[in-house]
Amino acid sequence: MTLSDTFRLEPYEKINKIVDLKTAVARHVKEGMSLYISRSAEAAAAEVIRQFWNSKSPFTLMMNLPGGAQAMCLMHRGLVKKLIFTTCADLYPSPSPNPIIQRAYREKKVEFENWSVLSFTQAFMAGALNLPFMPTLSISGSAMADENNGAFTEIDDPFTGRKIGVVKRMNPDVALYHGWAADAAGNTILAPYGDDREWGAKAATGGVIVTVEKIVSTDYIREHSNMVKIPAYMVDAVCLAPLGAHPRAMNSRGLPEFESYDVDVPFLEEFREAGKKPETLEQWVKEWILDCKTHEDRLKKLGVERIYRLKGKTAKDSWQYRLIQTQEEASTPKPCNNIEFAIVAASRKIKDIFIKGGFRAMFAGIGLGGLAAWLAYYALKAEGREVYMVGAGIGFDPRPGDPLMSSSSNIATSRMLVDCVDIHGVAVGGVKKACLGILGAAQIDKHGNINASKVSATTYIGGAGGSNDIANGANEVVVITKQKKDRFLDKVTYVTCAGTHVTTLISNLGIFEKNGGEFELTHYFAADETQKTAMLKKIAENCGWELKVAGNVQGVAAPTAEELTLLRSLDPEGIFIEDLKRI
Repeated sequence: MTLSDTFRLEPYEKINKIVDLKTAVARHVKEGMSLYISRSAEAAAAEVIRQFWNSKSPFTLMMNLPGGAQAMCLMHRGLVKKLIFTTCADLYPSPSPNPIIQRAYREKKVEFENWSVLSFTQAFMAGALNLPFMPTLSISGSAMADENNGAFTEIDDPFTGRKIGVVKRMNPDVALYHGWAADAAGNTILAPYGDDREWGAKAATGGVIVTVEKIVSTDYIREHSNMVKIPAYMVDAVCLAPLGAHPRAMNSRGLPEFESYDVDVPFLEEFREAGKKPETLEQWVKEWILDCKTHEDRLKKLGVERIYRLKGKTAKDSWQYRLIQTQEEASTPKPCNNIEFAIVAASRKIKDIFIKGGFRAMFAGIGLGGLAAWLAYYALKAEGREVYMVGAGIGFDPRPGDPLMSSSSNIATSRMLVDCVDIHGVAVGGVKKACLGILGAAQIDKHGNINASKVSATTYIGGAGGSNDIANGANEVVVITKQKKDRFLDKVTYVTCAGTHVTTLISNLGIFEKNGGEFELTHYFAADETQKTAMLKKIAENCGWELKVAGNVQGVAAPTAEELTLLRSLDPEGIFIEDLKRI
């Protein structure tokens, strides 16, 4: 053999870990294991259901967002004894408690262990780095700190003496991931963004199964080595599974030869409807998982036309077509409802806080807060100010037609696609943080403490998600939510997020600002001074604490036609700007 032969780079690895998905799961997944299932590993999770549907030994399930259909089905069947997660609410068409989760919580069939997005990831980082724990700025001050006292505590910083939170390492037995591509050896390219990314795979003590859209040459991997997130030596099986994230989305930014596909919202809506009753869910599982013997059978059932539509929705300029379809309706004069009034008023307040605080970025979640932040973004941008939206990556321009932060159109405009460490850790809470946090709340008290987790022994709302990271990490936080007496409480029964950094509360009725550590009403939503008495009475009647009113409380000017047109363009279907009848 010549030296040239010795040093020649082979276009394909000689090591071959390619197997079918059924074989991979049968080899590496065993009853009672702890499983890390990444958000997009839907095809792999479906195969776990097929093989363990009649099992008697439940899993410990570790998932950042266990809202996927397959994970919920595992819980329904009694195949999950413990769920370790960040949020378990449905996200489509709008955030709401999941009926399957509610049954499991109500019947005490599953142990729930809730974390924030960042602290959840940091626990797996510790596991991957073979460290006993990882410091975190999240969780402290919340009820989760007490509930998770076996895996979270505060210690004295040995260098400063100040208290610092630490999360215990997590190490799953097996991790299931879906990526864009892998070579035969298992070098895997994941999507260029996401909350959980590769840390679950790196922390796994046993096998790692990856499903991919396409199996590629090692030459291709070398050419895209900056996008490889899971190295081959960690991977035990590589399985071809086109559309393996369905009904989730996959965005191929940086990989133009791959076709992105969007979230299948109708599919998730049908699943949610089926999940309301155990018997209809059983029928759904039979139709979409058990009777589809393989992933390929599932694709055939979806059909070519549906798949084409999902791919077409992710086109870079698709938002322009949605705008064409909706702009006439958005600009047609019609009365402003109370929610629209509140969102516009909130956007103006956010703009003022942003300028006064010298912020450069905003992190806003889904819902009223997201829409208000997006309006503020365009108002700030029109003045030539430096402002970056954080969430769908860093520096995205909110697109019309889809009010969900993580839409494909929003992701396509992002300047920086990263994971939660950069977003929730560095951008929000890092040493150079200049990010204004904007959150929603299921319940809030007069001190700004937020409950987004539990409202009773029978209702689990969703969990901390990224809200706790923002509440703890950001210098200042604005909360925007609908107001009712059972939502505006003297004291919340469960603290998902401490109110330490919450300075402003905006409801659909008015604006409250902290004064002496408690909220005081400073603005009411009515342009006409004659409505003041009636509005103050209504606000007091819908407030669970003794209302304090500022001496100079003011009305707010009605939205302009331009503000309403922009708002209605962002949410043309009225997902969040509906009237108060659903409150």
